[in-house]
Amino acid sequence: MPKLSETQLLKRDAERDLNAELLESINQMKAGQIGRVSVVTRTGQVIESPVAKARIASHLSQSQFAKLLGISVRTLQEWEQGRRQPSGAAKTLLRVAENHPEYLRELA
Repeated sequence: MPKLSETQLLKRDAERDLNAELLESINQMKAGQIGRVSVVTRTGQVIESPVAKARIASHLSQSQFAKLLGISVRTLQEWEQGRRQPSGAAKTLLRVAENHPEYLRELA
């Protein structure tokens, strides 16, 4: 994407309705309408984060989800960002969270 000049930026920003954009974003978040959860690798490859998708599908915060899985928030963040991978039992719990988020909400 080419960089815009100062004049082009000012023109673009003058045409935007930031209040409407913010309200729309808030309504989308409240409704659970979120975009893709992705991670950009060091090589620039974009991959979806199944761990973050599972957490978001269960409508839990990082701290709630980590507590439910019996892990630290930092470990969960590492998984979501693709720096570490969950092991055996954690992978199974994550599959349950992704396929049946209502079960995790009940447990929380």
